[in-house]
Amino acid sequence: MSNASRLLVIDEGTTGTRALVFDGAGTIRSRAYSEFTQYHPAANRVEHDPEEIWKLTSARITEALHTDGTAPSALSAIGITNQRATTVLWDRTTGKAVAPAIVWQDLRTAPMAANLNAEWGQTVQARTGWTLAPVYSSLSLCWMLENDRDLARRAEAGELAFGTIDSWLIHRLTGGAVHAISASNAAVTGAYDLLAGTWYKDWLGALGLPLSLFPEVVDDSGFIGTTDASVIGAETPITAAIADQSAALFGQGCVRPGDAKTTHGTGTFLDVNTGTDPVISQHGLSTIIAWRRNGITTYGLEGYAPVTGSAVQWLRDGARLLTSAAETAELALGVEDNNGVYFVPALTGLGAPSWDSSARGLLIGLTPGTTRGHLARAALEGIVYSIKDFIELMSQESGRAVTTMRADGGASANDFLLQFQADMLGATIHRPSNVEATASGAAYLAGLAAGIWSAPEDCFRETDDAVFTPSLDDASRDANYTQWQRAVERAKGWAIQP
Repeated sequence: MSNASRLLVIDEGTTGTRALVFDGAGTIRSRAYSEFTQYHPAANRVEHDPEEIWKLTSARITEALHTDGTAPSALSAIGITNQRATTVLWDRTTGKAVAPAIVWQDLRTAPMAANLNAEWGQTVQARTGWTLAPVYSSLSLCWMLENDRDLARRAEAGELAFGTIDSWLIHRLTGGAVHAISASNAAVTGAYDLLAGTWYKDWLGALGLPLSLFPEVVDDSGFIGTTDASVIGAETPITAAIADQSAALFGQGCVRPGDAKTTHGTGTFLDVNTGTDPVISQHGLSTIIAWRRNGITTYGLEGYAPVTGSAVQWLRDGARLLTSAAETAELALGVEDNNGVYFVPALTGLGAPSWDSSARGLLIGLTPGTTRGHLARAALEGIVYSIKDFIELMSQESGRAVTTMRADGGASANDFLLQFQADMLGATIHRPSNVEATASGAAYLAGLAAGIWSAPEDCFRETDDAVFTPSLDDASRDANYTQWQRAVERAKGWAIQP
């Protein structure tokens, strides 16, 4: 297909919005980025302003198109990828958000999750594939309605619409004509029944959530809607919307069962393709819909550590021990080992397999000989230990040993991090030349649906920037990991009042 083809990708992250223009060879032609405001009205709360997100997204679309010299009318299609579990609620008539968006890092629903777990935890996990936890969009939506009687009344009257960030962008791009959510995003709400392929009505009933609030579930790659000409300047088909981790999995070419990738961003996610049958974890891992194309669903298993890259940011901005995140590699390589220092980056709790929202960050093993280098090294090692906690479980439950994987995300540029990942996981780590795997995945899926490419293998032209192979002996690996596990046990339950 001609390189003259143009695809627009909207990549909506946790801290900023990005618009990128791709050509028919899958090459990024231009990009534009803006951060948006992070609101913290209380210690356990993280919020966004949906209207600010839309305003910045619209501006960045215009900027990216202008930079490439592409007219809106010249676009073949639009793809969307987004951070997944943020909860948005808006007025169906006006299209305006009616409350701040509750971000996936928010912990206000932790007491609700704890109370519901006894009766519903196992049942919900068996149907949705997710451990009942504060990350559930369905719990955040329930919190919104329980704490605002007017919103509850309007929800019952059918005046409001719920969605994740992809739903919000689709709604605004189409001028309010489409209320939809992609399958990969639906699976992360904690309200989608993987076995039935529908919204989990019994669970929504238990939470008192009207089904009318919920969007239509659509394929991640396929025709979703058409932009309103007044919004971006042309009527353009939206042909992909996919959750960020699923987009990265596809963008890395992990299209065969057993293929795996890690994404090092605000948090670190490890995903493995498990094929067309869902594997429901018995050990706290999450079952995801990797993507749905042509009505066929590909599933995956996921483990994630919610605070990894953001722990390094804390060392830089909070503790002010670093001038830049990139400095950690030099500092870590400047010391022989961690000198017994371990950093459990549970600043907002522990993810899989512990799922302990009451855990808190822990630095342990400090002595008079501890230096900045040891702290930086402990932070990077903590990222890797956080994913080692669940990789063995992932291999067991998927029935496939993970011996090689691809790595993307901002922190994947850190050579020390990826070498330590190879050493501790006993796996070969491939870092691609293009680490924009999330945006690339959305572009590929949009292009496939628009006919720019006819098959997935036509999209992937990836080359490695570097390959990291294991160099640590088994005894050292086991000894280091045992110490990490001791540290994790001390971090658990810290926020519970004695």
